[in-house]
Amino acid sequence: MDERFDQIFDQQFENLLIHHGIINIFGDEYLRRPTPEDIQRLLDIGEIRRFSGMLGSIDCMHWEWKNCPTAWKGQYTRGSGKPTIVLEAVASQDLWIWHAFFGPPGTLNDINILDRLPVFDDILQGRAPKVKYNVNRHEYHLAYYLTDGIYPKWATFVQSIPLPQGPKASLFATHQEVVRKVVERVFGVLQARFAIVKNPALLWDKIKIGKIMRACIILHNMIVEDERDGYTQFDVSVFAQPESSRILEVDFTYSTYMHSNLGNMMSIRNRVRDRTIHQQLKADLVEHIWQKFGTNQDFD
Repeated sequence: MDERFDQIFDQQFENLLIHHGIINIFGDEYLRRPTPEDIQRLLDIGEIRRFSGMLGSIDCMHWEWKNCPTAWKGQYTRGSGKPTIVLEAVASQDLWIWHAFFGPPGTLNDINILDRLPVFDDILQGRAPKVKYNVNRHEYHLAYYLTDGIYPKWATFVQSIPLPQGPKASLFATHQEVVRKVVERVFGVLQARFAIVKNPALLWDKIKIGKIMRACIILHNMIVEDERDGYTQFDVSVFAQPESSRILEVDFTYSTYMHSNLGNMMSIRNRVRDRTIHQQLKADLVEHIWQKFGTNQDFD
């Protein structure tokens, strides 16, 4: 693909966004928040991947902004010396992108972006469906995401163990790192499918750049939906299990418009950031994975 064709494609892609309305037509479906049914399916997939209560993996991708306005370069320039815009997203094991949040300056690290991430707005505002699951005979009510080590030790994040001591910790670290890498794979697939987000952004207008990213994510999710059965590593028929046999449950009757006051928000915020719950959950997951797979190292 020569440079001239790239420029033509960029112009056509922008026109497609504006005049044909990819975002307006398909955004509600392919950029949607997970429904209770989606959450139940994601929890089922997490259970198959040996992480009860997991909804997916979360991480950031930096898109270089070649024509960043001079006045903003200091704000958007990170260690590489080039301005970048951050995409933070949750990816599930089928490569679907959830909770995509694009636009923060590249100088912000993953932790700074967390306070702005829509997924935590839903939790704090009481809009997230209730979940219930058991790990190592302990009951939990907050689903979690697999992350790398830069994320904080919250009840909603589970990191690997950097220097595992003993076979249990080593097995857990291996599993966590393999499953978590799906989000890195998703970013790679997104860039492979759409060269426009792999190459530096040439536009000056950040809003238009954001529309390009959103449209690419929509098209990516449409492809995932169409091809999902061809590359998932598990039999989706296992999801069709009797409700009575489920060990992970989503409350389908839970109101997505629950009234939330400041007291409720602070209480939920404290639960989300509870290091004690984080440590207990991680310890339970270490034991859970060892009990199930300690004698079988094949987890692909």
